[in-house]
Amino acid sequence: MVRGGTAERWVWGAAYFGLSAVLLLLHILPMDIGPKGYPGPDLLLCITFVWVLRRPHYLPPLLIAAAFLLTDILYMRPPGLWTALVVIATEMLRSREATLRELPIGAEMGTVAAILVAMQAVEWLVLLIFGVPQARFGMMLLQLIATLLAYPVVAAVARVVFRVHRLNPAEFGATRRAR
Repeated sequence: MVRGGTAERWVWGAAYFGLSAVLLLLHILPMDIGPKGYPGPDLLLCITFVWVLRRPHYLPPLLIAAAFLLTDILYMRPPGLWTALVVIATEMLRSREATLRELPIGAEMGTVAAILVAMQAVEWLVLLIFGVPQARFGMMLLQLIATLLAYPVVAAVARVVFRVHRLNPAEFGATRRAR
């Protein structure tokens, strides 16, 4: 028999993967809905960070890796580099979730910003070392800024639409026992 916590994790994992598939589909469709020449935010990364910081038991690392490996392949990026950086970053955030739970959204955004900057810097450096063509530095910086500006909006939408909110102390104890 499946425990309630396990079924809930499967449902939220399926919701995350479905949402990531929808975002991928919208991104690869031949539509220009944003301003020309400017990169948009990485919404899947924002959603992943929000869900890991609010409900870390919803997203196992293998699910995150599968979603981002699919994005690497479809966006024609070097397969695995961005995926590895995202998995490392989410595990760093997951380990700090208990500390960030009690802090205001500004501290959370600062932590996420530092991790995003480190991820972009490592990706840029690795691609530079191996001589892989990449976007101009200014475009990478614009996407980083757009992602940081989208983060609080994604957090608000996750709370209102998906009911993904921060764990309170009673819920934290219950999720630890359900594992």
